[in-house]
Amino acid sequence: MKRPRVDDQPVVGLSLTAVRDQIVHCERCPRLRSYCVRIGREKRRAYREEVYWARPVPGFGDPDARLLIVGLAPAAHGANRTGRVFTGDGAGGSGDFLMAALHRAGFANLPTSQSVDDGLALRDAYITAAIRCAPPDNKPTPGEIAHCLPHLDAEVAALRGVEVVVALGKIAFDAYLHMLEYRGLALRPRAQFAHSVSHSLPDGGTLIGCYHPSRQNTNTGRLTPAMMDDVFQFARRVIAG
Repeated sequence: MKRPRVDDQPVVGLSLTAVRDQIVHCERCPRLRSYCVRIGREKRRAYREEVYWARPVPGFGDPDARLLIVGLAPAAHGANRTGRVFTGDGAGGSGDFLMAALHRAGFANLPTSQSVDDGLALRDAYITAAIRCAPPDNKPTPGEIAHCLPHLDAEVAALRGVEVVVALGKIAFDAYLHMLEYRGLALRPRAQFAHSVSHSLPDGGTLIGCYHPSRQNTNTGRLTPAMMDDVFQFARRVIAG
């Protein structure tokens, strides 16, 4: 993966509000920006009357969170439409699957994630993504992932209480490791992604791999609710010390 240049990096130490503003106004990846705008213009028939967000999507959750969840990217008609990560991708989509697990583990007040005004609140948890714009076919390029790393770095720096990171899928897992390497905190030997396998981090935190709750994984049984419950129950035990 291409590493981000030093001059690409936002100033670390910004507030979450300032980081959010940087993310929303980012124009680093022309391919992704044009795709998101086109999807927001063409829309899906079910959302024909809605105004799509169609901008980069910042993280969401408790600013004092001890649990950080890193996903892949906004869904074209989900977060790219609603403006909130893992939100609005339909009943049985990745957002509802994830939120149901967080609700069972006590990290969310609702088991679904449908719209920005649905009353959902996260407790001691914050959700972000490796990529902030919806990529065509859910396949960002290595360069696009690298362009987003400084946003992840700045967001993590603003979340001062994080103790446990759950990475949803290999791309998110590797992106978080690259962010640590960029900070000079590389794991040796380098951690390998596997579901429900944890790694101690140089900064004292814990990184846990988890299959991404995409329909491809949940509809085939590769990821079940019980498997995701195991991940978040383990995360809660680590947080509890």
